[in-house]
Amino acid sequence: MSDAKPAKRQKQLSREAMYTIIRNPIVTEKATIVSERGQFVFRVAIDAKKPEIKAAVEGLFGVKVLAVNTLITKGKTKRFRGRPGVRSDVKKAYVTLAEGQSIDLSTGLA
Repeated sequence: MSDAKPAKRQKQLSREAMYTIIRNPIVTEKATIVSERGQFVFRVAIDAKKPEIKAAVEGLFGVKVLAVNTLITKGKTKRFRGRPGVRSDVKKAYVTLAEGQSIDLSTGLA
């Protein structure tokens, strides 16, 4: 008997599911600096997993993703019309692309 584990199969995501996972790109000074090293920053759904984010970016932009790093920014407490309120938590994904790959964020998706 073989002790090899079966290869994990990625489930296919619909285009609609890709858009619900990847909310929008983040364009800030820090995001621009890391884009020079082949990393791009996206705001993603709070419940999105790394393999789902990888599949969504590869499907939407047609690039090869090497790694996905995520972080959750906790919402701040702010005052709204004199009453305290809390902003929503935000999940960001730092996506590292293969050498020579790039995403042009200035143009929209087809």
